[in-house]
Amino acid sequence: MKKIVTLAIAGLVASSALNAADIGGSGASFPYSVYQKWISAYNKATGVQVDYISKGSSKGIKDIKAREVNFAGSDKPLSPRALKKAKLYQFPAVVGAITMGYNIPNVSDLKLSRAAIAEIALGNVKYWDNKLITAANPGLNLPHKKLTFVHRSDGSGTTYNFTYYLSKSNSEWRTNFGAKKSLNWPGDHHIGGNHNSGVASLVKQTPYSVGYIDYADAKNNSIVMATVENREGYYIKPELKNFQTSAAKASFDPRVDFYAIIADPSGKGSYPMVAATFILLPKEAADTNKKVTAFYDWSYKNGQDLAASLGFVPLPDALTNKIRAYWSDKGIK
Repeated sequence: MKKIVTLAIAGLVASSALNAADIGGSGASFPYSVYQKWISAYNKATGVQVDYISKGSSKGIKDIKAREVNFAGSDKPLSPRALKKAKLYQFPAVVGAITMGYNIPNVSDLKLSRAAIAEIALGNVKYWDNKLITAANPGLNLPHKKLTFVHRSDGSGTTYNFTYYLSKSNSEWRTNFGAKKSLNWPGDHHIGGNHNSGVASLVKQTPYSVGYIDYADAKNNSIVMATVENREGYYIKPELKNFQTSAAKASFDPRVDFYAIIADPSGKGSYPMVAATFILLPKEAADTNKKVTAFYDWSYKNGQDLAASLGFVPLPDALTNKIRAYWSDKGIK
């Protein structure tokens, strides 16, 4: 008979869902689609039931700090100091991309420069025929229609990685805002959506809008995605091969609990907005942690094609071997 892990989760729906599982987690919406694929495949292969509730990185971190879940997902890595204070372990699960999804009738080949993306986020680009946009799109008939910028309304690792990218590419953003999981967005023509799926829904239903969305949610909602300029000045399409080029630039070191941010990597073919998503575990829960690491170990070995089909970059063997050594060192494998 299966041993059921009882969890104390605020909210009857969340509590009911997680208490029915062998292990349960919450957090980042960015990797939700790939986790669901892995969970289904793992259950079919092993009979173990894993549950993961998409709440956003901030709420996932809050849940794991309160020990209300067995594991948490966060697109914002915690520093070794923060991990030590909260008594947590951390390791990466997969790498994904943030896209600029847009909704302009009859426009399917939009290019957005680094300057245009930053000025849109700063609230300084109000119409689609702004020169910052038209300069990169001489062949497009962009309308004089008010631009609506769609962003996350909840605390989000996607927002953290997007604003980290903005901080790398724009000095005004870096000085006035920096990298944050949530913020009061500048300008007067923006709207917020809850989770990546909420941003995708708003872009889809709002003509002349643009927003930052993870690739999987943009693809699943048939949202057109812009080709964006990287730090070398090349315009890069949001495609798996380009995400892989960027992911290869990351340096994950187990000595600092794999703390790394990939945004805005160098290289001619690098897509500029990529992010790793991480798993957080409580140090004191060795037995339950072994169930969580068993799930991710199985996913590393068997879930690569599932991840790639959704536009995520599976972690290379050299990195997953480091992660397994990290688990062994911590006594959670």
